[in-house]
Amino acid sequence: MAVFLLGVGAACCLGFGFVLQQRAAQRAPLSDFLSFRLLLDLMRMPEWLLGIFLMISGMALSALALTQGEVSLVEPLTTTSLLFAMLLSRHLTGQPLGRQGWSGVLLLAAGVTAFIVAGQPSGGGAHAGALRHWLVVGIVVGVAILLVGVAKRLTPSPEATVLALAAGLLYGLQDALTRTTGQFVSQEGIAALTLHWQPYAIGAIGLTGLVLVQSAFETAPLRMSLPALTAAQPLAGIACAVGFLGDQLRVTPGALAWEAAGLAAITVGVVLLGRHPALPCSQDTSRRATVKEPEVGEAPAKAVR
Repeated sequence: MAVFLLGVGAACCLGFGFVLQQRAAQRAPLSDFLSFRLLLDLMRMPEWLLGIFLMISGMALSALALTQGEVSLVEPLTTTSLLFAMLLSRHLTGQPLGRQGWSGVLLLAAGVTAFIVAGQPSGGGAHAGALRHWLVVGIVVGVAILLVGVAKRLTPSPEATVLALAAGLLYGLQDALTRTTGQFVSQEGIAALTLHWQPYAIGAIGLTGLVLVQSAFETAPLRMSLPALTAAQPLAGIACAVGFLGDQLRVTPGALAWEAAGLAAITVGVVLLGRHPALPCSQDTSRRATVKEPEVGEAPAKAVR
């Protein structure tokens, strides 16, 4: 029960935090797009700082949940962060849930329940060797880098979606490494963390993911980024947990069918909620500056992100 409470508490903090961050990020200068300077600009905004505080609180609760339960159990619970984002957005916009919103809520809840009941996530399996460990980490990081490269060639709305997908993959990997770090602490003590690479990787991944998320938030409405982020993180986390942490899921034909149906319901529910009018659009759906037609004798203006 403690794992469930911690997971849902983490989802609450994350959902509220993402809404506040996006409201602030959409006012940030686009010249800082995909740059660490973006974080320095956002630090001047109290609303963003509150959103970051809530997000860090959510990550701390998630880390506590991961020390007591498997990644493949905690990750589906954190997808409910979108429900809490909807609650805050509904309060800010006054938009009722309606049929689409309630359908998304029911699908998300049913999907999480079906996956956990059918899969019965459990730990205790043997951890993968170093080669397989690094292979899984390399694949996740490589796909995230590829997505960022693709995003730069897209228009604002799909660009935000792809950046959020990349951030979600990194956050899922971060969750798996957090579980590993927690095991080191319980077995060797906190002082031993300096001898392992995972804590340093968690910091680097977290900072990189934060830049990607804020860049997605500032360039397009929340509905274009939050569903992708919410769906990608648990999928990556579960893949990493099974890939190198020894997490186990039931693999009988019936269980696999229900697990697949649960993940599909989670994905569809996330998309329905993400496209609900309660998640507000920014006032300018494309914040890129347009190219001004040059006057006679004037050099053409450069387009700005």
